Amino acid sequence: MVFDFKKEYKEFYMPKNKPAIVTVPRMNYIAVRGSGDPNQEDGDYKKAIGLLYGIAFTIKMSKKGDHQIDGYFDYVVPPLEGFWWQGERHPVDDTMRTDRAGRRESVGGIDYTHKEDFHWISVIRLPDFVTEDDYRWAVNEATKKKKLDFSKVEFLTVEEGLCVQCMHIGSYDDEPATVSMMHEFMDQQGYELDITDKRLHHEIYLSDARKVAPEKLKTVIRHPIKVKGE
Repeated sequence: MVFDFKKEYKEFYMPKNKPAIVTVPRMNYIAVRGSGDPNQEDGDYKKAIGLLYGIAFTIKMSKKGDHQIDGYFDYVVPPLEGFWWQGERHPVDDTMRTDRAGRRESVGGIDYTHKEDFHWISVIRLPDFVTEDDYRWAVNEATKKKKLDFSKVEFLTVEEGLCVQCMHIGSYDDEPATVSMMHEFMDQQGYELDITDKRLHHEIYLSDARKVAPEKLKTVIRHPIKVKGE
């Protein structure tokens, strides 16, 4: 049976549409960094998604080629995710890497009315058996076969730790209402927001926006938190 991260790790990918506290472990991703409005046609964001899936499926289909990955098991490519920020936040931590919405509301420094000011790191989770050497092989293999420049793709490790999260159902433009509910919940539970240079607004996209009506989109929203006063 094909391994599906969404089904095997429901606490991270399939939360209820009510806020909850979760501790997220260390995970490896393929990632592309950029900035600008994610809705721009032929913009950097959409190009980044193409690069990520090019590498993700090269790794998944490695089972049919000469590069056999130790510990490989067949799996469903995990969903697209994104870390988002605006302004002067720079989520760069060299110890951890190798190399969207209608009304004004401040969400960890994010002004949802100015999408052109977004900075983002688009990511797709890697199975734990994928090493950095396997990642580098996939970049070289995809570059040769697809005749594209994959140099913007990087291997990224993130350990989010303590977070509040919630399933948001509906348009990306309506996310502030869900975020407000999350923040009210964390406050009631004795926590406060802990968005920093290294801990960011995080979204996991469970729906294909090209095929699903906006009011039915499912997006996991996750924010880093800490105990009040720490």
